[in-house]
Amino acid sequence: MISDKNGPIPGANVNLKGSANGASSDFDGKYSIKDVPSNGVLVFSFVGYKTKEISVSGRSSIDVVLEDESNTLKEIVVIGYGAVRKEAVTGSVATIGGKELSEFASGNVTQALQARLPGVELTQTSTKPGASMQIRIRGTRSLTASNDPLIVLDGVPFAGSIGDINPVDIKSLDILKDASATAIYGSRGANGVVLITTNKGRKGQKAKFTYNGFGGIKNVFGEYPMMNGNQFAALRDVTKLYSDGRDEVRGVNTDWQGLLYDSGQIISHDVSVSGGSEGGSYTGGLGYYKEESVLPGQSYERFSLRASLDQEIGTAFRIGFTTNNNYAITNGDNIGPGAALGMSPLVNPYDANGNLKRTVNMGLIDDKWVYTRESINALGEKYINLNRAFSSYNNIFAELKIPGIDGLKYRLNSGLNFRATNNGYYEGQGVFDVNAATLSNASISNFMSTQWLLENLITYDKTFAEKHTINFVGLYSNESYTGNNSRIARNGITSDAFQFYNIGQSEEPITITPSEQDYTKWGLRSYMARLMYSYDNRYFISGTIRSDGSSRLAEGEKWVTYPAVSAGWTISNESFMKNITWLNSLKLRAGYGETSNQSVDPYATLGTLSTRPYNFGTTNSTGVYVTELPNPALGWEYSKTMNYGVDFGFFNSRLTGTVEYYNTQTENLLQRVALPTTSGVSGYTANVGATENKGYEISLNGVILDNPNGLTWTVGFNLYANQNQITSLASGKDRDESNLWFVGHNIASIYDYEKVGLWQEGDAFMSNYEAGPTGVNQAGTVVGSIKVKYTGEYNADGSPTRRIDATDRQIIDTDPDFQGGFNTNLTYKGFDFNAVGAFKSGGVLVSTLYGSASYLNLLNGRSSNVDVDYWTPTNTGADFPNPNGVRSGDNPKYMSTMGYFDASYLKIRSITLGYTLQQDFMKTVGIDKLRVYASVQNPFVFFSPYHDMSGMDPETNSVGDQNQAVNSYPSRILVIGTNTPSTRNFLMGLNLTF
Repeated sequence: MISDKNGPIPGANVNLKGSANGASSDFDGKYSIKDVPSNGVLVFSFVGYKTKEISVSGRSSIDVVLEDESNTLKEIVVIGYGAVRKEAVTGSVATIGGKELSEFASGNVTQALQARLPGVELTQTSTKPGASMQIRIRGTRSLTASNDPLIVLDGVPFAGSIGDINPVDIKSLDILKDASATAIYGSRGANGVVLITTNKGRKGQKAKFTYNGFGGIKNVFGEYPMMNGNQFAALRDVTKLYSDGRDEVRGVNTDWQGLLYDSGQIISHDVSVSGGSEGGSYTGGLGYYKEESVLPGQSYERFSLRASLDQEIGTAFRIGFTTNNNYAITNGDNIGPGAALGMSPLVNPYDANGNLKRTVNMGLIDDKWVYTRESINALGEKYINLNRAFSSYNNIFAELKIPGIDGLKYRLNSGLNFRATNNGYYEGQGVFDVNAATLSNASISNFMSTQWLLENLITYDKTFAEKHTINFVGLYSNESYTGNNSRIARNGITSDAFQFYNIGQSEEPITITPSEQDYTKWGLRSYMARLMYSYDNRYFISGTIRSDGSSRLAEGEKWVTYPAVSAGWTISNESFMKNITWLNSLKLRAGYGETSNQSVDPYATLGTLSTRPYNFGTTNSTGVYVTELPNPALGWEYSKTMNYGVDFGFFNSRLTGTVEYYNTQTENLLQRVALPTTSGVSGYTANVGATENKGYEISLNGVILDNPNGLTWTVGFNLYANQNQITSLASGKDRDESNLWFVGHNIASIYDYEKVGLWQEGDAFMSNYEAGPTGVNQAGTVVGSIKVKYTGEYNADGSPTRRIDATDRQIIDTDPDFQGGFNTNLTYKGFDFNAVGAFKSGGVLVSTLYGSASYLNLLNGRSSNVDVDYWTPTNTGADFPNPNGVRSGDNPKYMSTMGYFDASYLKIRSITLGYTLQQDFMKTVGIDKLRVYASVQNPFVFFSPYHDMSGMDPETNSVGDQNQAVNSYPSRILVIGTNTPSTRNFLMGLNLTF
């Protein structure tokens, strides 16, 4: 076996000195070379390591440990169906090790990955415990099809959520970003590929026990910025629209958020055992993670079990398996702060005896259920919202070295996956409701899926005459998925003790909605071939061709074949570069690839039917009608990508980095096309439209100080920009206002008015732009109201030719100009310090708190209001409008424009300080490593316009159609809504190995 101090080296070269006889090591560092004389000399080499010559001296087996020559390009990169040294990579691949990921202690790897890799954007769609972040690799391509990347776990496409993978198990994470790299995975890799390699035992390793654990508390980072009692009373006095309610008292200042929030906690324990024998290796482990929210009754708990075995049988056969199993429990998913935020601060929730009231009255017309930690915890069996999920992901493999052909292997991968969820909900009589007699309600839903995958792989890896290396992979695979879900609901459960466990205990009718019952089955068949060639560690070329057949698409459109090619030139290995001592490595890369996407719902080609009851004479009948048209020509969505990259290392590799530029064109978008209501059908799924993503990425890593016996200081920095736009839509249109799609603009664009200020007394032609509340031109009625941009013509006297109308709405692109992250690591003897930060420049942050969607900024004094600086005759320089100005429905007119903020921020995501006890002392008690550390996560924000105004975390916490009173935005637009508050976490941890 060929290895270094960290383990096996795949792709290392071994040659018989003085001959063309050579071989290379496989993924486990093993090699085989024939026709070696007993007195021969073997030469072992690998880029980034010192070449080593060893005399055979009659031996039949030689293990060698290579020593580092430099840190440049010695890294092993997983590229899909194999691994290569970094120097041989010709596509766009970003890599991060498990050690770097562990610097952010978390139960979900997406939290640790944020801001660490260029071109990989991770954003929050939820701040609830256990939530995963949204992953976008080089932007968004599709309008309605999936934009999620493929997850590959230990070489096999992963059927579950990335949240099912315990971060402690991860050895390395590699992300394939461009089509020349992702084409090997076909349509599943159209949006990028996340390759996760887990920790395993090594051949010949003695048994090793490892414990990793951490725990701590979490507090609200910044409360929602609501008015206090005096501020709210002043607002009500200004508007004079609502009088104080029966339970409201001037001078009272109830902090409803303080009555709802409390400190949460995080606990994680993980134990594992790994080792190996002469012919194999094994690992096994148990994990437990629990996160309690700052909200009452909301939590996430996960139990995990994993194991792996890799065993040689003889010299030619190898078998093994990996299994990852999880049982996750989620509580209180529908608990949120929204109800508490709307409560008047003038209300005292306690009666004269100090008991919590059940309901309170405010503004005379509003009665509200008292929503506090105490009231929720007191519900007991009257409330439960419980989701339980069990998942099992298994890979069994067998590998055979083909006799007589050195370097040729056959491998069979079989993925067998199962997932089942059970979700139950129960509200007792009158729970969360003003009316104490409201019937109880319960529902239960179940989901189960099975998925199998068979991959047949032929690989050939060979080095000829020391300089020529080829690697070939051929694949034939089949994949099948089956899933079904069902849900039933019922009111009037006879006892709280039954909750959702016995919905039969009621005399009310059972509700079974057809759209909530589903059965799905789909399949994918694929062929793939990839050939990689390198010459003398200077010239590299890789070519891939892939064919996919999908059951989701129409007959005659199911199959697609596409190519990918990339090449690299390591200039620094040329003879004419040898005298440039300050340049350690310089490599140019270029690649072109095509991928396709079939991520639409199965049966989209068939259309859909719905039912509706009707009376036929005296008989109650059910009719069936068409809601979605079939499309017998539904085919693939295509993407074409060009990628250019430069990798470099300077000053004895103390400064290394990568610069890349890419351009991706996506055509035949899979999307739902709406039809006019006169057609009688809502729409159908078709291939229409195109998008473009282009941008650049920069990654830099530097070693500032390097003293193994003293201070070592390293820094990392990445920056990336993605320009995303729609280039065409259905029927040649340049806009689809109902879906907020506009040619030449972001997929996540907003279509709204643009605020340019507030109307002030004396503004010219004020009444010509806006009508008063009654629609009549009344001068003075709009003073202090929101002034929006006018795009029409003007008369000779400078007055507008028309009033503001819908044509004045603007297309607002929300994507940032650029974003990225940075990290720094310092070590001094046994101490280590790490900090990770993130930044974003430009773009639009949507906060529904300040806009019209949340009903928390009505500025009418009816219910609690966000603390804003609003216009009054004595405060004309305010940012927010006159509460007595023009209104549109419940909101001040154009109030949605107040919810748009500069999305820029600069923040620290984590700071960690650790100490490793000295090795000499620990070895005397049989311990290899003992490290303790303390960490604070999300500690502070350096810069953010939104944080400056609100005091809140400037990162999103909801998808656009959640956590607000009215759904004003599509789900693809991420917003700040009334979700579980963001937190600041304080953790202590321990790493132990013996």
